[in-house]
Amino acid sequence: MRKIILATLLASFAFAASAQQHATSPVGKWKTLDDKSGKAMTISEIYEAKNGTLAAKITENLGMPATCDECSGQYKGKPYVGIVTLWNLKAQKDGTWGDGKGYKPSEDRNFNAKSIKLIDGGKKLEVKGCVAFICRTATWVRAD
Repeated sequence: MRKIILATLLASFAFAASAQQHATSPVGKWKTLDDKSGKAMTISEIYEAKNGTLAAKITENLGMPATCDECSGQYKGKPYVGIVTLWNLKAQKDGTWGDGKGYKPSEDRNFNAKSIKLIDGGKKLEVKGCVAFICRTATWVRAD
């Protein structure tokens, strides 16, 4: 009986730690949404890169064409899955991440990743990107 109680306590602590991480860290899987229609486009995974910054790559295609024929450079004609969309995101003093770079394959556009911010208790992510002085914010929804 003690083993069952101990196992239950350990499982609840692990769950609580996991829930806390979701509320404070963008690491994990996110559903990206089309700016105009709100339709889910991809599942992207945010992960810690070898240099300690955060990055994101597409891990699942949710209805886009199989390959990125509109992309230029290294991604032209390649599958969407595997495309790196955010990189070099650094922790900011205000609890957000930013000062990195991004790539939006559906528009074949590079941008400055100004701010990556958790909202709605960690269930959503605001991704603010800028080209020159024009900025747009996309909302991603947690998928894990």
